[in-house]
Amino acid sequence: MTTADVVIVGGGLEGAAIAWALAERGVTDVVVCERDTVGSGMTGKSSGIVRCHYGVSSLAAMANRGLELFENAEQVLGQDIGFHQTGYVVGVGEPNVGALRSSLANQRAVGVQTEEIDRDEVARLWPTADLSDFAAFGWEARGGHGDAYRTAQAFAGAARRAGVRIRQGAVVTEVLVEGERVAGVCLADGSVIAAPTVVVAAGPWSVPLLAAHGVDLPITVHREAIVLLDPGTDLGPVPVFSDLVSLQYLRPEGAGQLLFGNSDLAVLEPADPDRYSNRASRGFLDMAVGKIAHRFPGLENAAVTSTYAGCYDVTPDFNPVLSETPVESLFVAAGFSGHGFKISPAVGRLVADLVVDGKSSDPDIPECDFRLARFAEGDLLTSPFPYVGAGEMR
Repeated sequence: MTTADVVIVGGGLEGAAIAWALAERGVTDVVVCERDTVGSGMTGKSSGIVRCHYGVSSLAAMANRGLELFENAEQVLGQDIGFHQTGYVVGVGEPNVGALRSSLANQRAVGVQTEEIDRDEVARLWPTADLSDFAAFGWEARGGHGDAYRTAQAFAGAARRAGVRIRQGAVVTEVLVEGERVAGVCLADGSVIAAPTVVVAAGPWSVPLLAAHGVDLPITVHREAIVLLDPGTDLGPVPVFSDLVSLQYLRPEGAGQLLFGNSDLAVLEPADPDRYSNRASRGFLDMAVGKIAHRFPGLENAAVTSTYAGCYDVTPDFNPVLSETPVESLFVAAGFSGHGFKISPAVGRLVADLVVDGKSSDPDIPECDFRLARFAEGDLLTSPFPYVGAGEMR
């Protein structure tokens, strides 16, 4: 039997961030159990958008804390994480102008550097775009995109240097409980790691581990495809573009390509995270081509170069669960609903705070917002400024 102060189940981006943050708090007798290799699950499928544009104040604050780390990753984590500070622009139609302006003000109140810009400024940023059906735009000069896999590796490396043990190829089959308190984990090889604290951060695979102890983690696994494009022309430097009229986003990708993602999550596509198609369907491609042609008629020679797909672990309010469970000292960090990359540094620190102190150390990120009990209580975490037709974007 191995022992540890804390076991983290899941060596993806969030599990690695939690390990790093615990080490920052001085908790280094930590074992991370990853069933494959660090970042090998849904982390590597992230589109890596970095934005602080959230109507929920605590989410905006978390994204802002994440941005601060991404800007200083080499100093903090000891290596480059592939962050590209291209800027981030979001556009809305007339029904959402009020929500946009309220949301921007709400973001600034928690330290986000964001502003409203006009159509002419956006036309200079994205000269190939048709902007005629937009009514207002938000702009974050510090936004951009990054590499979730490299970021997970950087968190894991920093945690290792601090003394955290990371076990790859370590499949957790059971969370062990004695009485009403967690006692450790059991691995597929029959070995046990005894620990007084366990954090389950295994994305969609968290659900059965918790259900075995009567803990209902309300997650739907949703398959989402990504399309990579050759724009057919040299665009030069362009920012991330979040289009909340036709519900899409584009960002620059290496070698002059563009990455397209769908922002319409009103209808989910349930999937098995262990068995799903890793490519866009014909229907998705047709939808993507139609949206891109509508928004970017100047890209008349654009061509699809490849596609892939990943899965979101989606909660009823599209926000994560970062919480202790009814089992004492058993914590969960899951249900990121597509937001996990940009908030991962803050996720790590919040979970570390919960483990060490039982509460958040950041007044802008109250732990109660992310409690598991909110679903049973009917007190969902939603934006006070929802976007018509794009509520999931917050």
